[in-house]
Amino acid sequence: MTSGERLITGPDDAAASVLLAHGVGAPMDSPFMEQIAEGLSQRGWRVVRFEFPSMARRRLTGRQAAPDRLPVLLACFREQVARELHQRPLIIGGKSMGGRIASLLADALPVHGCLCLGYPFHPPGKPTQLRCEHLTAMGTPTLIVQGERDSFGKRSEVETYPLANSITVRWVTAGDHSFKPTKQSGLSERDNLKAAIAHADHAIAGWCHRS
Repeated sequence: MTSGERLITGPDDAAASVLLAHGVGAPMDSPFMEQIAEGLSQRGWRVVRFEFPSMARRRLTGRQAAPDRLPVLLACFREQVARELHQRPLIIGGKSMGGRIASLLADALPVHGCLCLGYPFHPPGKPTQLRCEHLTAMGTPTLIVQGERDSFGKRSEVETYPLANSITVRWVTAGDHSFKPTKQSGLSERDNLKAAIAHADHAIAGWCHRS
């Protein structure tokens, strides 16, 4: 279902809504976002996807554009949260940049949890340029689903970071930033996406106290 600049998947009577933003390079209807939304909706959650202004402009013009500046990203996410609050429990999150923006806002919002799908701990090849200082003191229950070989933060790096006790990291076997595994792993991309969806579903159910 399309609602203005948003995509809504899942039952109207869901126990909770999951508000997801996209990453830098792909829109809200990318194959990754589609499969995550469909998988969570099949588990009974209402999934709402939206786009940041630069991606919405790219959709209209067909021209690549740099991501919006941080204040614009934060304001856009807050506006989307305001549309969802008070209807049912709300989880916020997203893919890569979208999850990072959600994590920056979560502690200041009345949300039940934060879901980060491939968190961009640092730019690829620049492991000292960390983007996770706020994660050391985050209070909102948070799940980070991360590929073991993610170039934005692989397992051997992330396991050394002093993340807050509120944060759980679940590893996707041999996965990259979009959870795609190596051939040697014997796993398929579908296998890894199913594992990521299962991790997310379990966390959301716990945050919302659903039996």
